[in-house]
Amino acid sequence: MPGTLYIVATPIGNLEDITLRALRILKEVDLIAAEDTRHSRKLLTHFGISKPLTSYFDHNKELKGDQILDRLREGQSVALITDAGTPCISDPGYQLVRDAVAEGIAVVPIPGACAAVTALSASGLPTDYFSFAGFLPNKQGKRRERLQTLANERAVLIFYESPKRLLATLEDMLETLGDREVVVARELTKMYEEFLRGRLSVLVEDVRGREVRGEVAILVSPAQEPEADDGPGMEELLQKYLGSGEMSLKDAVKRVTLETGLHKSAVYAEALRIKG
Repeated sequence: MPGTLYIVATPIGNLEDITLRALRILKEVDLIAAEDTRHSRKLLTHFGISKPLTSYFDHNKELKGDQILDRLREGQSVALITDAGTPCISDPGYQLVRDAVAEGIAVVPIPGACAAVTALSASGLPTDYFSFAGFLPNKQGKRRERLQTLANERAVLIFYESPKRLLATLEDMLETLGDREVVVARELTKMYEEFLRGRLSVLVEDVRGREVRGEVAILVSPAQEPEADDGPGMEELLQKYLGSGEMSLKDAVKRVTLETGLHKSAVYAEALRIKG
């Protein structure tokens, strides 16, 4: 019989947030696959766990994935962990899970800390409908393009970001999403845990004047429902102006933005879709 692959969540900061079940599984498995073995060894040593470790990260996932699958085929049990939080959530792992499932190997989640849900629970934003978008692209053009595709989402948007790119990302959000309510959560569950709350325009200035450290989660309030009226909608107006051949895309977007009161980025994204 093949072994079992356990997907084990580890603390995102405070070591007390690991579960009793996670500790038991880590003590029982034959092998622990870790994103960074040096980092994970400190965690395991803290809890008195001595088990064989192997690395599994983005740049070796194909080679190590095959090796881990061989161990599972032989009947050994393997725990997959990352540096912090739940594996496979903006972290390596889904390819290994996919391949294990395809072979009929049991995959068992061991739930625990997740920065996105932790930040959302204390954000004060609506929690009944949210969309996790992970890390945005590093380059501004690609980042703004991704944000524009999310501009009309009626859900709270959750992102992860590096402290070095936080200011640039907030500026791009202000430009593409409008001046929405936002929450920046950093150093979650650690000594210097902090929540910054307010309009994007305010937080941009706040962050501009300070040095931000630690991993960051950004939560953006949902797009507002457009006010109902009896006039033509955004798509109909864009079809009309772009189809006439008398207006450039830029002029059509400007005209529809004025007529509908919608945010320019949303109109622009729809215009690109129509033209495309």
